[in-house]
Amino acid sequence: MNFNSKVMKLNNADTVPYLAYNSLSEIKFINHAFSTRLGGVSEGEFTSMNLAFNRGDNPECVTENYKRLCKSAGFDFESLTASAQNHHTFVRAVTKADRGVGIYKPRDMESVDAIITNETGVTLVTYYADCTPLYFVDTKNRAIGLAHGGWRGTVGRIAEKTIKKMTGLYGTNPADITAAVGPAISVCCYEVDKPCIDNFYALEDLDKEKFIFPKVGGKYMLDLLECNRQILVSAGVKPENITVSDVCTNCNSELLWSHRATKGHRGTMCAFMCLIEN
Repeated sequence: MNFNSKVMKLNNADTVPYLAYNSLSEIKFINHAFSTRLGGVSEGEFTSMNLAFNRGDNPECVTENYKRLCKSAGFDFESLTASAQNHHTFVRAVTKADRGVGIYKPRDMESVDAIITNETGVTLVTYYADCTPLYFVDTKNRAIGLAHGGWRGTVGRIAEKTIKKMTGLYGTNPADITAAVGPAISVCCYEVDKPCIDNFYALEDLDKEKFIFPKVGGKYMLDLLECNRQILVSAGVKPENITVSDVCTNCNSELLWSHRATKGHRGTMCAFMCLIEN
């Protein structure tokens, strides 16, 4: 499989593939992964690794996909706890009592675009198919978070809100956070219109020339990954502690689900992260 990245590794490419960040893999008290569209049992437009229960796929296939991915990447299926994303900025702290929610137990909330924990035995799960995953690891207090940064969540500064929630609950100092941004649709492929881009021009404290690129005809190329990186820095994360993906979901649509590449006929990928005993 032709996969090129300087910051991520493709693991188990010949069985149930998943991506992992080199920087996060160096942190011994966590396990993390980002799924692909390969290695599952789903059929039709969901072929083959679809991890969303809400897109019309056979739920038994989705469950089997989770079990295969968990076995490949080293997660306990029973420990999974999922978000309930709707492009807002609510951050939920989860514990062992929430294991199974959104996976093999019903969702108990309808608006959760970021989840955090400081407990072992809980695996955070968030969903993607072009939007930007955000990984947070408090390397001092051993707390973690995952956030879903679509354009609305990015404008709403979900990265900053996740850090504030971790600070309030776990005593996290942003300077102790190691973060990763992506994989997502990248600036090479993410074209938006003026009503969308006006929201980004309103982010007054950021260097917009580095993530907004005007085109002719009232269109713009938008770099969501760079925008989120700047928001992380503005929230106190050290620039050297942030890794930004160099893998575009649209450019790599044979490996990764992309809403734009498939015109919406797709499955869904997930980010996973848990604390482990070490």
